[in-house]
Amino acid sequence: MADRDGARVLHGAEAKFIALDLKSVAADGAFEGYASLFGREDLSRDVVVRGAFADSLRARGARGIRMLFQHDPAQPIGVWDEIAEDTKGLYARGRLMAEVSKAREVMSLMKAGALDGLSIGFKAIKAKRDARSGVRRLEKIDLWEISVVTFPMLPDARVASLKARPFAAGVPTARDVERWLTRDGGLTRGEARALMRDGVKGFQALREAGLGESEAARLAQRMRDAARRIGRGL
Repeated sequence: MADRDGARVLHGAEAKFIALDLKSVAADGAFEGYASLFGREDLSRDVVVRGAFADSLRARGARGIRMLFQHDPAQPIGVWDEIAEDTKGLYARGRLMAEVSKAREVMSLMKAGALDGLSIGFKAIKAKRDARSGVRRLEKIDLWEISVVTFPMLPDARVASLKARPFAAGVPTARDVERWLTRDGGLTRGEARALMRDGVKGFQALREAGLGESEAARLAQRMRDAARRIGRGL
């Protein structure tokens, strides 16, 4: 069922879709991606604010959030090992259960590209709608489940490569690393090049060039997020 904004409503919960850029699913069914992107307006005129999931994640943890197929509570297909907010959005890493027949079907369809979406099932706890633009800002969300689904609500959103080891094919070139830091690490091109060239000193040089405290804090957070992603991918 859909509400007047176009978002699906399931048993009192809303659902938001994110398109995936699936490259591969590991042999053990492991995959990762973003279930929500911050600051992006979706097709139902909603924007999720950074920090919206914080209380829910503290209360439930990753294992308290269900992995379903098409939001069907009768079809759990795996478990989430990690769900966390970063500067980009709601990152999720999980595993399809090979012992479950539906999970095996989903894995096959994901590998073939027939399933390319993630969707959150949630209840909006705190939200504000702009009277002029009609955009609703979701500031606090009670997250119940994340589903593998067919149709995206945010068609221009793409997640990090779902390969367990994105550089497993060989040693990446400098251009490969720069592209990865900007596309998936959330850095600007200048920040990526500074990090590659001088490491932390490159960021310090940017600060000394006139950055304020708030900007320096933002860059420090980006460094932490990029380092976390590098740890997952290399």
